[in-house]
Amino acid sequence: MNDTPLSDGDTQNSSVAPAKKSQQTDDDSLDSRSRRAFLGKVGGLTAAGWTASAIGLTPLLAPPEANAQDEPAHGANERLAHAFSLRREAALRDRESGLPAHPANGDESRYRSRIGNFSKGLPHNSLGEVDPHAYRSLLEAVHSGQPEDFENILLGGDVKLVNPQAGLAFDMEGLDSHQFAESPSPAVASAQRAAEAVEIYWHALLRDVNFTDYATNATALQACAELSSLGAFTGPRQSGRVTPQTLFRGFTAGDVVGPYISQFLLQPLNFGALPLTQQFTTYLPGIDYLTDTASWMAVRNGQGPFGSNSKDSVLRYLRDGRDAAAWVHVDALFQAYFHALLWLLGNSVPFNVGNPYDTSRTQAGFGTFGGPHIIALMPEVSSRALKAQWFQKWYVHRALRPEEFGGLVHWTKTGAADYPLHADILHSQAVAEVFSRHGTYLLPQAYPEGCPQHPAYGSGHSTVAGACVTMLKAFFNTDNVVFPNPVEPSADGLALLPYTGADAGQMTLTGELHKLAANIGIGRDHAGIHWRSDYKEAVLLGEAVAISVLRDQRNCYNEAFQGLTFTRFGGTSITV
Repeated sequence: MNDTPLSDGDTQNSSVAPAKKSQQTDDDSLDSRSRRAFLGKVGGLTAAGWTASAIGLTPLLAPPEANAQDEPAHGANERLAHAFSLRREAALRDRESGLPAHPANGDESRYRSRIGNFSKGLPHNSLGEVDPHAYRSLLEAVHSGQPEDFENILLGGDVKLVNPQAGLAFDMEGLDSHQFAESPSPAVASAQRAAEAVEIYWHALLRDVNFTDYATNATALQACAELSSLGAFTGPRQSGRVTPQTLFRGFTAGDVVGPYISQFLLQPLNFGALPLTQQFTTYLPGIDYLTDTASWMAVRNGQGPFGSNSKDSVLRYLRDGRDAAAWVHVDALFQAYFHALLWLLGNSVPFNVGNPYDTSRTQAGFGTFGGPHIIALMPEVSSRALKAQWFQKWYVHRALRPEEFGGLVHWTKTGAADYPLHADILHSQAVAEVFSRHGTYLLPQAYPEGCPQHPAYGSGHSTVAGACVTMLKAFFNTDNVVFPNPVEPSADGLALLPYTGADAGQMTLTGELHKLAANIGIGRDHAGIHWRSDYKEAVLLGEAVAISVLRDQRNCYNEAFQGLTFTRFGGTSITV
């Protein structure tokens, strides 16, 4: 089938921030400006409140029993006024940052069938193309922002969409979630999307191959060769080539140094008085899902339940893609970075040189600039990062998942449809090998339910990774500190062996934290549910969220504080 482009009258704004509900139903009638208007109204009301403060509102902050002769009450009143001033200054500073443009890749307005966009959980036809009325009900909800419209979205089964209204929530710290931006997701017909799809198919084929075997495994070497040949592939290379040392790794310099798995996912640590060895429940090898059209269609329509993975009864260290996929299937989103924090504290890694208690003669940090402060920041910044990413997912990009893209590949390769896919994916060696193993061109999934019920771009796991790792780098001295006594898992995942590679001396704490973010983000790629760009752009978004929170917190400290200096994911230094 040939997809018909939308007419000019169907073209939508790339950013679809919620608007006041319209009586019209055409896509082009949906006003995307209301978020800006609402923020403007909030700004106006706040300014009015500040004016009221200037002409006599401040005494209302005093306790009811206070009087002019009561010194403690007077001090409390000053404290409240100071707190109010700090909130006002932070709000003014954040408002001055403005709202960025939120461009999407244009697929939603380019294809009437919405083949380039996420639609899992809605009803679909026999090719997996979304019912147009159901998709319009989704658009009505995300454009209006009205809670009742989300309740009226037409679902295809009993599996619910995951929290689209999170993208509309406000926070009282850091920039508003809508003040962060991501580049457009690669378009469905683009060479970059094809290259990312080729990588995802290789992920599926190599799930049960140990990371330490990539250098000698024939399939891994074929993956390196094909990815090297794709000019649009954005993964790391060495001398222009994808190698076993760069295969499926992240985008920072530290990602390609040392073993595949970060030391922070391997080393023993202590959770208070509870010693932890990082051996985990993993999944049995050789079991993939959604490789037949019947099960693929069931998950497309959200017709659960879908069963559960077959678990290995033996706990193991993470050693291959399936192990990584198992870990990121059930983790608490900030868990990996909380574990890293426990290791940093337990191994007495020095605090950041900007920590005011580093030079104090009489004091140590605790509730500020100490362990409890940093521990609390892990879930705190995670919550803010998720809201920022959920706005991008549901209200800007609505990008399709690899699982959905695999359907486009299958129906095109079998001649049932003629989707506008780039030749690099249609002629891919990885796709051909998947067909040889499974009899379809569908992308094999690591989970029986496939991907979650929310759009791909960007990755929630990766956003939290970017935010939490940024906090760890901000509070600890991780730059240029070599990770002591590095290890790697044995082939069976039952033991840790000393890592003796020539690059062991280049494995820094910062590099291993960056690698930790990549292991978690790309672990979702190993499962078949995210794209490389979902990981990279989300890490950078999470970093921006964390920096925003740090900036808002900076003026709230009583300590003499000159700022925290650390290395960003892109390699540059920043002081916040």
